[in-house]
Amino acid sequence: MEQRSAVLLGAEGLIGKELLYLLLDNKLYEKVTVFVQKTLPIQHKKLRQIRTSFDDLKQYEKEFEVDHVFCCIGSTMKQSGTKAQFLKADYEYPLAAAKCAESQKARSFLAVTSIGANLRSPFFYIKVKGQAEEDICQLYIRSTHFFRPSVLIGKRERIGLYEKAIFSLMRLFSFAFVGKYRKYKPIKCENVAKAMVAAALVEQNGVHVHESDEIFNGNCNEVVNQQSVQHM
Repeated sequence: MEQRSAVLLGAEGLIGKELLYLLLDNKLYEKVTVFVQKTLPIQHKKLRQIRTSFDDLKQYEKEFEVDHVFCCIGSTMKQSGTKAQFLKADYEYPLAAAKCAESQKARSFLAVTSIGANLRSPFFYIKVKGQAEEDICQLYIRSTHFFRPSVLIGKRERIGLYEKAIFSLMRLFSFAFVGKYRKYKPIKCENVAKAMVAAALVEQNGVHVHESDEIFNGNCNEVVNQQSVQHM
């Protein structure tokens, strides 16, 4: 069976960490290159780490000559500090990565954006996510996937008291997220990561948007496990 190669940006984040372990464990991937700002304390025969600030991804363009490019770069307004820094992390970096994927003819580009991503939103955060999706869609990549998770459940290294309270309340009342509100239900980072791997391996042409409730209800565990078993 044909082996795949992958590039991952944002392996330090909640989803990125889960995704990295899935890629390293999956027998279909023979090489995984990660772009990180700080070297990860991980050693694996498949893994190659490139330390960079992401400000000039174009100089690493040749590294994107892979099958699948996963982009999990993301920030918050609090982490970024300014709108300009947030724009750089959540718009400029993902778009630059997508352009590198396009130039090297990667089969798939898969990116995490946000629930409600909308170019026309009056909210800056949501608007930036929508702008990133819009501009990446204009590129010539065979298969493009956007994942729009709701509040993420995962182990955070840094979290404020306000955020901690919000996350706790959302988990406590998760039973109330039904019907049209189901997409707002908190979702585990590992489920998003599994959905990304499953979508990458299917390699379906076109642009695909995966809403949080679809990821939550999907058979991603089954798909990934079946693919791993079939090719062991």
